[in-house]
Amino acid sequence: MRVLVVFCHPCEESYNAAICRDLVAQLEEKGHDVRLTDLYARGFDPVMSAEERRGYHAPQENTVRIAEDLEDIKWCEGLVFVYPTWWFGPPAMLKGWLERVWVPHETFGMPTEGQGMQPRMQHITRIGIVTTCGASWFVSKLVGEPGRKIILRGIRLLAHPRCKTLYLAHFKMDSSTPESRQRYLSRVRRRITAFLE
Repeated sequence: MRVLVVFCHPCEESYNAAICRDLVAQLEEKGHDVRLTDLYARGFDPVMSAEERRGYHAPQENTVRIAEDLEDIKWCEGLVFVYPTWWFGPPAMLKGWLERVWVPHETFGMPTEGQGMQPRMQHITRIGIVTTCGASWFVSKLVGEPGRKIILRGIRLLAHPRCKTLYLAHFKMDSSTPESRQRYLSRVRRRITAFLE
């Protein structure tokens, strides 16, 4: 399977970075064709400028600044996001990537009076999230897990109608232990492998 891994954490020594390295190695070992986009390492600019916003609905004009990222998401069949959950959602860098890259006319057709939004990323059959959360499972559920919903409901709407989703979270990360982190890493290895088969 062609898998795009979108990684978002500013610190290369972070636990999230270790998860990402392990996940990519695991996928390659299993024979998947993997592309990694490390948003911080690339210096991706998550801010949509006024000029970019004015051209957001213009076909082709809206792809000029994000052509490489757009090519990646058109290439992949599986999409895996690796990031820390901050304030119950994805980091601003990742949210900006979603806003700037998933543009109309390319990833979806604009709705009209007589027709709803038309998904155009139906080659994507798997979308997964691997994340860490400072909050507990209960508090995360209480708040509503906005990051999970943005990706596994919002982005999922643009994918294949039978697209499968996976959400893996290490809750209470701020009080984690080496043992809990190792258990989570083992769980990620096991679940991702099965998920992308």
